[in-house]
Amino acid sequence: MAFTKVCSIDDIIPGTGVVALLNGQQVAIFRPRATEEVFAINNMDPFFQSNVLSRGLIVEHDDQLWVASPLKKQRFNLATGACMEDATKSVKSYQARVSKGKVEVAA
Repeated sequence: MAFTKVCSIDDIIPGTGVVALLNGQQVAIFRPRATEEVFAINNMDPFFQSNVLSRGLIVEHDDQLWVASPLKKQRFNLATGACMEDATKSVKSYQARVSKGKVEVAA
């Protein structure tokens, strides 16, 4: 699996997300804590067809991390992309890692 460098870990403030263009797709990359743990999901909110998930709030529920869409607050699992409120909706999740201070996402 090929990984693409998208930014420095220092470019992402802990508790927030950023967006990167990867193979023509907007990918939301999240850094939930002040560690080098990162998550990546598609940035498109499937309910509204808007690229906004990178601006959502990171929340924890049942020991899992989710992002709440800034539009209507539907939550998407940062590891799997599943939607908490509607099992028929989800977003693509990507493998993400930090290597030598650089965030990399599997294309």
